[in-house]
Amino acid sequence: MTSASRYAGAVSRLAAYVVDVVLVSGIFSAGAAAVAFLTRVVTGRHLGLDGDRDVAGVALAVWWFLYFSLSWATTGMTPGMALLGVRVVRADGSPAGARHAVLRTLAFPLSVALFGLGFLGILFHTQRRALHDLIASTAVIYLLHQDQATRRRTDLMPHLVRTTPARARDAGRADEQIT
Repeated sequence: MTSASRYAGAVSRLAAYVVDVVLVSGIFSAGAAAVAFLTRVVTGRHLGLDGDRDVAGVALAVWWFLYFSLSWATTGMTPGMALLGVRVVRADGSPAGARHAVLRTLAFPLSVALFGLGFLGILFHTQRRALHDLIASTAVIYLLHQDQATRRRTDLMPHLVRTTPARARDAGRADEQIT
């Protein structure tokens, strides 16, 4: 990756994170309510996370970790990132994978804990990498600049991508219109 325009900026990343925080909170609250309801129906006991904040905090931290690390490890993006068109990749542009996703998730709180200074790299680093990106050897890019994502979109919307004779031949699509 050579062009700085490929790397997602602060606004896109922040907007994606806000969407994800809303989803993480909403899904966690709905899940906690469902567990409390089922516990009351099955055992007759009232279970509420408001009574034991330590258990609630640990459960939320585990859910937060799973949400982000599994999303980044499997697809390279959370639902919020998909909505905003950005993806986590390794610094060399290859898919992030489980190791980098877990490391990035674990390092993220460090960016926050340093009074938010860990996020300054998004504004000043040439590849717009925050502290947790540097630690995990990851970067956040716009989907439009990722060849693999473009290839997937051609299957759904072929009119959006200019097709060359070589690309049509390589794809094995004799019926594809060449422009």
